[in-house]
This record gives sequence, C-alpha cells and structure tokens, in this order.
Amino acid sequence: MRLLIITQAVDTEHPILGFFHRWIEEFAKHCEKIHVICLEEGKHSLPVNVTIHSLGKEEGRDRIAYLHRSYKLIWQLRHEYDSVFVHMNQIYVVLGGLLWRLMGKKIGLWYMHGHVSISLRIAEKLTHKIFTGSPESFRLKSDKVLITGHGIDTIRFAPQTSPKDIDLITVGRITESKNLTTLIDLLKEVRKTNPVSLTIVGGVVTEGERAYETKLKARIESLGLVKAVHFAGRILQAELPTTLNRAKIFVTVAQNGSLDKAVLEAMACGLPVVSMAEGTRSLFLKTRQVRTKDDFVTEVTNILKSDPPAFFVASNVANVKENHSLNNLIALLVKESS
Repeated sequence: MRLLIITQAVDTEHPILGFFHRWIEEFAKHCEKIHVICLEEGKHSLPVNVTIHSLGKEEGRDRIAYLHRSYKLIWQLRHEYDSVFVHMNQIYVVLGGLLWRLMGKKIGLWYMHGHVSISLRIAEKLTHKIFTGSPESFRLKSDKVLITGHGIDTIRFAPQTSPKDIDLITVGRITESKNLTTLIDLLKEVRKTNPVSLTIVGGVVTEGERAYETKLKARIESLGLVKAVHFAGRILQAELPTTLNRAKIFVTVAQNGSLDKAVLEAMACGLPVVSMAEGTRSLFLKTRQVRTKDDFVTEVTNILKSDPPAFFVASNVANVKENHSLNNLIALLVKESS
C-alpha cells in the first residue's frame, strides 16, 4: 500500500506529538511508500520509504501559505498514494475530503477527543473510516467508527528496575481540562496521613494555559504545598519511560472525557493508576476507578501503606500489551486503510 499521512508535526522532540515519529516508523514496515504532509518539521530519522513535506510552520509561513501548499502537495502526489490517513486534525478531511473522494482515495481519520465540533460532523461524512482508541474518545455516533486501542510503544514503555523516588505523578499539558486544582486539593488530603509529594510532568502552550498555571501555583502556595509539588516541565517522549518508572502511583482527575495516552503509558510501565477521570472507565481499574474525592484519597493511601509495596501491577502491563500496543494498532490501521 502507498499511504499519505497528514499530521501536525514530525519531530521526536515535540512536547506533545513526539510519539508520532514511532507511528510513522511502524507504518513504514507495512507500506511500499509513505508521504507525510505536516504543519511543521523538526528532528526525525525515518526509513528510506518515507518522505516528509512540511507546510512551513517552522519557517513562519502564514495560514494562506499552508493552505496553498497543502492543496499543491495533495494534487502533485496524487499518483503516489492510494489511501490517506489524517491524524487528529479533522479540518484536513474537511479541506481535502471531496478532492480525495473524486480521485478515488480511501480516507481514514484518527480522532481522540470528547468534543464534537461542526468540522468533525462534516469530516465524518467525507471519511471512509474513523479510528479511535476507546469508546470515550469519539462521541459522535457513526457506523464508520472503529475502536482500535491507543497505540502504545510497549517496547519503550515497559517496566524498569528503578528506585521509586517519586511518590505521585501525573502527565499532560497544564490545562483546565486536566483538573489539576482538584488534584492539588486531593494531595492536601492525602498528606494528612502520608507526607507525599506530587510531580507534574508537562508544560503550557497557549496564553490561556499559562494563566491557568499561574492560578494553579497560587493555589499550591495558599495550601502550603510549594515543597510538595514539583513541576518537571516537558519531558521528551524518549525520556518519559524512565521518569514514569521512578513513580509509585499515577494519578488523574482529568475532565476531558477521553482516555489520555499518558495513563496507558504509565500502565505499560506497571504503575498502579488511581483515577477519578471519566475517560478511564473502560480500563477496568476496579476500586481504583473512583467516583468521590474520599475514595480517591483512600485508594492512594492504601497503595502507599501496602506491605509489601504494591507499586507494580502486572495486569496493567498485560492490559496495554493486549489492547493498546502500537504494533497491533498499526497493523489494523493498514488493513482497514487498504
């Protein structure tokens, strides 16, 4: 199969999309030729059957230039791809879907978010298949939807023998949807019986996120938790497994409604997960999928006080390997896109 992939960034050092480099590597094992159109191009090392075409964000081009170059590439490369795989940004399906259908190309959209926009509704009409990692991650009813698992690199994200010098960890952009103010309040409650700390891995991108971070730090100071909360900032995808393996418990109270990839990466490393997030309900976390703040505090406390320590959960590793591995995902995407 010859494939056109459209994504936001190809960059191993991208703070959010660095993982997608591994997806392209896996796609390349199954495809004769791959062309990738990306908004911005950074550091990468890909097989010889992969060609990257940047729309030029890294050069400061404007949106009109992006649009012109994207249509130009879609047309110029038309004889070099049979199928199209659009990663996350449904607007590319809206812009190119009709043209691709007229050219007889099969269109697949990967989408992982609880929000249903008008552009997503339009994209649903134009695409042939919609791929999503879990039932919570695509809220628009459609016969085109295929639940695939998330595509976690279980070679990279795997248990390591590391000192457990991080008590609680959470990973993701510092946004209101992550509900970090609630997590800080819960940390305060846990610390009434356990002098633990929380490490927050992730950074801010927008001004709105920067304002939320300021508000969050003010809350931390008001609760007297400055020394108990560590902002680790952004960590490269290649370095994240080592950091996760240092942690005792992964915690989340996110309100975005979808299953965050970071939760599965933590599970793949064998961490116990305590979640008050709706998006993790399909993971069978049992009593560690909690509904109330009191239950959250109880579950975290029970793990911290366990003897022997219950900081490794073999069933979490097995769950991710069976249902969310990258190898299985890419093989399925290629099959469904052919």
